[in-house]
This record gives sequence, C-alpha cells and structure tokens, in this order.
Amino acid sequence: MTSFLRSDRSRPVAIWLFVVAALVLAMVVVGGATRLTDSGLSITQWKPVAGAMPPLSAQDWAEEFARYKEIPQYQQVNKGMTLEAFKAIYWWEWSHRLLGRLVGAVFALPFVYFLVRRELPRRLIVRCAGLFVLGGLQGAIGWWMVASGLSERVSVAPERLAVHLGLAFALLAALVWTALDAWAGAPRQTIPNPWNRGAWALIGLIFFQILLGALVAGNDAGFAYNDWPLMNGALFPKDYAGAGLWQTLAHSQAAVQFNHRLVAYLLTIVGIVTTWVAWRSPLPSEAKALAVATGVAIVLQAMLGVVTLIFAVPIGLGMAHQIMAAIVLSLAVAFAWRVRRP
Repeated sequence: MTSFLRSDRSRPVAIWLFVVAALVLAMVVVGGATRLTDSGLSITQWKPVAGAMPPLSAQDWAEEFARYKEIPQYQQVNKGMTLEAFKAIYWWEWSHRLLGRLVGAVFALPFVYFLVRRELPRRLIVRCAGLFVLGGLQGAIGWWMVASGLSERVSVAPERLAVHLGLAFALLAALVWTALDAWAGAPRQTIPNPWNRGAWALIGLIFFQILLGALVAGNDAGFAYNDWPLMNGALFPKDYAGAGLWQTLAHSQAAVQFNHRLVAYLLTIVGIVTTWVAWRSPLPSEAKALAVATGVAIVLQAMLGVVTLIFAVPIGLGMAHQIMAAIVLSLAVAFAWRVRRP
C-alpha cells in the first residue's frame, strides 16, 4: 500500500481528478443547452436529495407543471404551453442537476477511498478538500441563480449566471492543475522566469472573456447584432449605454456583446503572440507544444464565436462554443503548470 507520507504523486488519483474534470465539462455543456432552450426555470424548487427523483406519475407531472405556471416566465413568455412542451424543458434542467449530483458523488466517494487507503498525496489533501467545498458551493450558487428568475424576472439575472458559470470554469481549471500535480508529483524546483506571470495573465484574460460570454448568454445578446464585424451596420452600437454603469456593463445587450467582441480580438492577438514567442524561446518542448495548442485553440474559438453569432446561436454551435472555451482554458492551465517545471 502506498503511503501519502512517502509518495508525492499518484496516477490513480490523477485519473480520478481528470474524470471529475470531464464531468464538470459535461455539466457546463448541459448547462449551456439548458440556457439556450430556456429550461433553467422549469424546476422551481431546490431539493438536493429528494429532487434526484423525477416525476413518475401523471399526478407528479401535473404538480410540477402547476408550480411552473406560477412563475413569470410561464405567465409572460410561455402562456398556454402544453404539458409535453413543459416536459421537454424539464428534462434539460433535471439532467443538469443530476450531473451536479453525479459530480459530487464521483468526487466524494473516491476521495474518502484514497484517504482511507492513504493513497492521496499528503500535499494534495487540503487542496482536494477545498475542491469538494467549491463544488458544494457551486450547487448553492446554482440555486441562487435560479431563484433570481422565479418572482420578478422571466429569466435568471445575468450577473448571477456569470458567477455560476465562472465558478464552474474555476473548478475545472483547479481540477486540471491538481490532476497534473498528482500525475507528475511536486516539482524538484520552480523555474523563476517571465513565463510564470505571462502564463497566469493569459489564464486571467481567458477567464475574463468567459465571464463576458456569460453576460452575453444571460442577456440573450447572441440573438441580436448578428452581423460581423459591424453591429447592425455600425462599428459602435448606438444603444450601447444603459440606464447606469451597472445596467450598461451587465444588462445592455449591445454593451455585453461589444465588450465580448473587443476582448475576443485582444485575446486572439495575445494568443498568437504568446505562441510565437514561446516557440522561439528556450522553454522545454512540452511547454512549447502546449503554447502552440493554446494559441491554435484560441484562434479556432474566435472563429467559432463569429460563426455562432452569425447563425444566431443554434444549440449545436452554442454548445460547441462552450466546449471550446473549456478546452482553451484547460490548455492555458496546462501551459502555466508546465512552464513552472524544469
């Protein structure tokens, strides 16, 4: 039996964490589909345990549908919706929540197993416990987000959606980094070079762009201004400004999409420059390969974003755009992790 007192790495632990990361990615994708199909408010109660069981009888479905009919989204948007149409959106939201429960179980059970068998590297115990807490917090924030659309709004608050999605991507990044640490062990030394800060700055810019994308989704801004590179034929949208600074930055369709476009251009330039400089630098070959992969993924994501916008965000392209965002962030995290090692 391997003791965490003697070993600083574990390949089984790394595989477990990569599997959890993949499930988090799946949850992000299903969450995106839930948003695109306007399904997120179909379940109006938060029951972490009992809610795992879907309606099983006609009476159960009638009760769920009756609760949905009480919220503004039904009354103002979906008035007259049939039970069959309600079931379609219900299953998206139920699947999203089920994935959340599955992520929790797939993390918690092996975590306890590895701890009991003393196979979890000691330096990763506190970090993995923190990841578990972060996952639980994500569930609570998910309900906080849904609650914003149950009384006065017909959809969730964009800023709460940004917090929810941002935390999911932060969890994904932390899982990838920790899995790499578990796979390779602690570095013998940390290389003090300019790439450390540069790689983290790239991660920060990618994460900021993801948050801006969440605001675009929360405001349904992808369904407007579907020409490119102009916005309704103008370089700068005339209706950019909202009633105030916060209303502009978080609630103006024109503003959130314009900001998302600008940062996409900046990120594409930064990604290309980073790739070029890294390739010509004395970095290890693995770090160079990760830099190239990150740069290529950023360019592909920018192109996919334009296509998704022009076609007014069909579900398939919208989900692909979210998957690509996760790939870009994961590659950037792997690059930042690798440049710290000899």
